[in-house]
Amino acid sequence: ARTTESQTHREMASGVSMPVGFKNGTEGSLQVAVNAMTAARSPHHFVGINVDGQTSIIKTMGNPDRHIVLRGGGGKTNYDAEHVAKAEAAVAGEGIARPIMIDCSHDNSSKDYRRQGVVAREVLRQFRDGRQSIMGLMLESNLNPGKQTWKQGIALAHGVSITDGCLGWEETEALLTELADMIVTKPA
Repeated sequence: ARTTESQTHREMASGVSMPVGFKNGTEGSLQVAVNAMTAARSPHHFVGINVDGQTSIIKTMGNPDRHIVLRGGGGKTNYDAEHVAKAEAAVAGEGIARPIMIDCSHDNSSKDYRRQGVVAREVLRQFRDGRQSIMGLMLESNLNPGKQTWKQGIALAHGVSITDGCLGWEETEALLTELADMIVTKPA
């Protein structure tokens, strides 16, 4: 989320041939992500490293494949239908109607990785109810659940995050299976 505000990252995103997501600000602002999407769709020139490893002026064409990522912010969630509608309006208002991805972690899960399933189910419910702007969701996942703190001289547990808390492999597999079943099963 913090790099969304970085002009350097916006310029680099304008030159990659892949979709790039821009998260709303850590305080919840959509405008930060909208501004980043606008910047990344435009051509840029900046100092960088070329394919031969030499310093050069990099020229980009702009990236048409950008999307906003709703992560919550300022201790509040933004994955509900009202906030998704606000995000739709914000990007459409700038003439950049693009799909929306929901980050099921961070403030959307109240920073409790175990709540990601609650968020994911609600997002999928909205999609099934016809909100076609939602193009996907993000989960924080690793081999084993939770997170750990790195301390010099202390061995780290294998497959446990050292940044954000994550679902473990089994929880992720079960949740993805449940979500897939929700997609193929018609609502009652």
